[in-house]
Amino acid sequence: MQSDPLMPQLADLFRLLGDTTRLRIVIACMQEPVAVGDIAARLDLAPTLVSHHLRLLRAARLVRSERQGRHVLVRAADQHVARMLGDMLEHIAEPQGELE
Repeated sequence: MQSDPLMPQLADLFRLLGDTTRLRIVIACMQEPVAVGDIAARLDLAPTLVSHHLRLLRAARLVRSERQGRHVLVRAADQHVARMLGDMLEHIAEPQGELE
């Protein structure tokens, strides 16, 4: 396990992803870059709300964005983020059983 000085930063990441809206935004852009307006439409959220959450997610390095013309495309920051969320989704989808 990593050293204790990293634990507060890790806890902050989990706290940030503990918000359902932010979690949905990250998951929405895991597969491919998505325009901010498209994220808002897919998740039935106001674009200003999506932008607010994206600022927090970018600061935590969970997503990154790039401008293409008039659009800003957002994607999961890297494979670590996508893998972690994919693994957690798999975990909660597993049938409950006793620990092995």
